[in-house]
Order: sequence, then C-alpha cells, then structure tokens
Amino acid sequence: MSALSIRLPESLHRNAKIYAAQEGISVNQLVSMALAEKLSALATQDYLEQRAARASRSKFEAALELVPEVVPDDVLDRK
Repeated sequence: MSALSIRLPESLHRNAKIYAAQEGISVNQLVSMALAEKLSALATQDYLEQRAARASRSKFEAALELVPEVVPDDVLDRK
C-alpha cells in the first residue's frame, strides 16, 4: 500500500468526515472507495468508446432483422 498526500478544500474535507462517520469508515477508506468508483467509471467509459468505435451499422441492422415482431407479454397483460 502506498501513501498519498492531497490538499482538499475545507468544505470537502468536512463533508468527507461526515459521510465517513455515517458509513462507519475512515476518511482514508472513503477516499479510496470514491477513487476506485471513479476509476471504474472511467474504465467503463473507455471500454464503451472502444466498442462503439468497432461498431457496424450494417451488422446491427442485420441482428435486428433476426428479432421476431411480436407484442411483449407485459403489453398483453395491461389490456
């Protein structure tokens, strides 16, 4: 594990203390979890952008052609 020293605005630090206490964790754990969530979101965004770059409109339309044209069951249940 490594150490990281950061400077935070007082209001952010104060809120971090409040929410960490509410969660029953340390501010370090809260910051670590928040950073992990943000990195996960960024990695997901990168992955989706890479997938989108490989997308093919013609393959998408071909896949849609394979979907049967039926009314979904939940629509029938509402009548």
